[in-house]
Amino acid sequence: MLSLALLTLKARKGGFVGTFVALLLGAAVLSACGILLESGIRAGSSAERYAAADVVVAGRQEVELTFKDLDGSTVKESQPLPERVPLRASSADRITGVDGAEKVITDVEAPVRLVTGVGRPVPGHHGAGVEAHNWSSLGLGDFRLTIGHAPRAAGEIVLDTEVAAQADVRPGDDIRMMSTSVPRTFQVAGLVALKDGGAPRRSVVFLADATLRQSVPEASVQAFGVLAAPGVSPHRLADAIRSTLHDDTLAVHTGEGRGRAEFLDVTVSGSNLVVLAAAIGGNVLLVAVFVLYATTSLSIRHRRREIALLRAIGTTPGQIRRMVAAEAAATGLLAGAVGCPAGLLLVYWLRDRFAGHGIVPSDFALALSPLPFLAAVLVTVLTALVAVLSAAHRATRIRPTEALGEAAVETPGLGRGRRITGGVLLVLSAGIFVTGLVQDADFFTLVGLANSLVLVLVVAVAVLGPLVSRTAVGLLAPLLNRTGVTGYLAAANTRANVARLAGAITPLVLAVSFSSTVVFAQTTGLRESADQLRAGLVADHVLTAPSGVSPELAQKVRDMKQVASATGLVRSKVVAMGRMLGAQESVSLSAQGVDPRALGSALDLRPREGNMKALSRDTVAISTTTASWLGLGVGDTAGLHLGDGTPLRAKVVAVYERGFGFTDVTMDHDLLLAHTTGKVDESVLVRSAPSAPDLTQALSHLAAAYPGTVLRDGLAVDDQLAEQRANAWVNYLVVGVIIAYTAITVVNTLAMSTAARRREFALLRLSGTARGQVVGMMRRESVIVIAAGVGIGTLLSAFPLVLVSMAVSGTPVPAVPGLGYLAIAGATAALAAAGTMLPTRMLLRIRPVEAIGAKE
Repeated sequence: MLSLALLTLKARKGGFVGTFVALLLGAAVLSACGILLESGIRAGSSAERYAAADVVVAGRQEVELTFKDLDGSTVKESQPLPERVPLRASSADRITGVDGAEKVITDVEAPVRLVTGVGRPVPGHHGAGVEAHNWSSLGLGDFRLTIGHAPRAAGEIVLDTEVAAQADVRPGDDIRMMSTSVPRTFQVAGLVALKDGGAPRRSVVFLADATLRQSVPEASVQAFGVLAAPGVSPHRLADAIRSTLHDDTLAVHTGEGRGRAEFLDVTVSGSNLVVLAAAIGGNVLLVAVFVLYATTSLSIRHRRREIALLRAIGTTPGQIRRMVAAEAAATGLLAGAVGCPAGLLLVYWLRDRFAGHGIVPSDFALALSPLPFLAAVLVTVLTALVAVLSAAHRATRIRPTEALGEAAVETPGLGRGRRITGGVLLVLSAGIFVTGLVQDADFFTLVGLANSLVLVLVVAVAVLGPLVSRTAVGLLAPLLNRTGVTGYLAAANTRANVARLAGAITPLVLAVSFSSTVVFAQTTGLRESADQLRAGLVADHVLTAPSGVSPELAQKVRDMKQVASATGLVRSKVVAMGRMLGAQESVSLSAQGVDPRALGSALDLRPREGNMKALSRDTVAISTTTASWLGLGVGDTAGLHLGDGTPLRAKVVAVYERGFGFTDVTMDHDLLLAHTTGKVDESVLVRSAPSAPDLTQALSHLAAAYPGTVLRDGLAVDDQLAEQRANAWVNYLVVGVIIAYTAITVVNTLAMSTAARRREFALLRLSGTARGQVVGMMRRESVIVIAAGVGIGTLLSAFPLVLVSMAVSGTPVPAVPGLGYLAIAGATAALAAAGTMLPTRMLLRIRPVEAIGAKE
């Protein structure tokens, strides 16, 4: 069977091109997603400040929640923590007593901002912030003093050479540093650099240990670096430390793990990358199955005579299945081998795009190993096998005595099994849609129902393809009959070949329905978020800064006579236990901290119930979406973990409606601020008093004392929606893959169908039909395919989009930009037209007498 399969591939190269290209694209995307997945799991960067430490003890940057699954089993699930987990300084004493630990060095850190003497902010490496560390921690890393001396006096500071160049200072010069207060002047005592001469990944400054704690009170212990005694291996020492500490909130790192302990942004983005890679890969695999089934079904249908002849001479169904399986395996193996190098190029392009949207740092390193490529090849081969065996099931079951007769004509109608399956899927779709409409379901349940609905509807159309095609022809054919001879021929052909038509319509339906659902679900969410932002921000002025606003600025603004109310706005995330479709799961929620006194005056979240001004250090307010997801209401107690892992049990005092525009959870400003890494506000919202002369000038003068702070009339909507737009871009990427797959399927399907009709074209031309009339006939047939595919795909996407819109805005009307819909429909139509008309024109170049005598 293998030799026969290879001979078939050699003789029918054109028939396998579409399948090969689809598998190649799948292998490329899957290998790229595999690399991203592995990179997210192994996320890290070479240690710099901890390069000399044998073991690093830091906070565990994830929280683990335990809950019951639907079947009653206990499930543990982890969520990454975006804020640095704080450490107790007293832990150093316990680590010092561990057998094998020679020396323990405490690393104290605080985010700071540098300002030149003329008031110019100094950006850190790659535009990131600057970190201040205690001088004694220098011994943990690769830094060395290149010029000057260590900071000895209270007013001395040591900079790394790159940030010193940015600030244009050298030892003996002055530079100002600010954290959560106004800048303070320091004298540059010396410069440090990495031993290899390269630029550090994060810009750093060093202060004397006592100076750091006095000048930056919010500085906290970031990690403990442990030097092993002679003859003690790092792994042995790490095991001993774990046994001694026995603390689930701490993580003990060696080797590459030291870099993960040092760079929080890499660790957090790695966790996000795992989720994104899995989502993209899952969608691609789902679409690939649909695409390959359609492609291989067409290929098998065009080989009915060949299979019938094999059955007639005694070939068993098992032998035929082994033959087509061998063909699929060979095609999949070759496509995987060629697609994996393309995936390597794709993954670097994706990494750059992710960095551009702030999903990962710009210098995020990819982890390369053979595992993602081997997995991609294996999945590609298995997908090809599943698709071809499913498509060949019916062709291999016909009896030898009926084989040639059945192969001569296309079997009309649907089998009983397909009718029953299609009917069940349609009933299930109706049930899902009605459930979403009539029940008071929560947001995530509605979104989950919408995602399930579009999938079930597309599968139903694929199963009932010939019936759907016959219905479309019944509606459109009468219109074609009125367009002359070519219209009559087109209508007659489509009526006689509904199965062939279904193979062309199904991928169009897939493309339009999936793309429309994904894209317009995003536009609906973004529209609602933007509307809520504009309506909810009632402040007259907003103070912002690229690296954050000092919290004391809000208090100074609040004390101004021209100001009615003001609040600092700090953002973070919290982790909670949610419920979706009856199953519990851990969820990460956006959170904001505000002054309760400013709610309603500077910020209006539109409370539905409860009292927003009752916010305190042990109470929270939640959005309507969060309330439905967590199953909480006013008076209930919410079990949360703050961004640094600190557990919080808080009473829910209010439920508000504008969660899409702002955040899922709102809490007391000082409470949330204390559990962030930077300890700074994102902005300050100001509402002026009824008569506030010269407020703008007064605010500008006050902001000047905090270099980098700027005054605006309102929050920039695009900036506030940056995270949502980044998530939308990921979904648009999935749509792009769907369109690419559809291009392969549509062009291949229609090209193969058209190529199989060369004898028909030759007969028409020999009987007197003009070349232009044949082209006109095919043009009208493509109109039926396009109208049916785009129309049905649009109809199918309408139902899930209604559920999404109900979940987001409470109205059944989604946000569907006209240009966006035209782009999806137009691209799909152009592909269908090209797949039909280009092969038609090529076939018409062949002389009719040659075409009608050509072998099949």
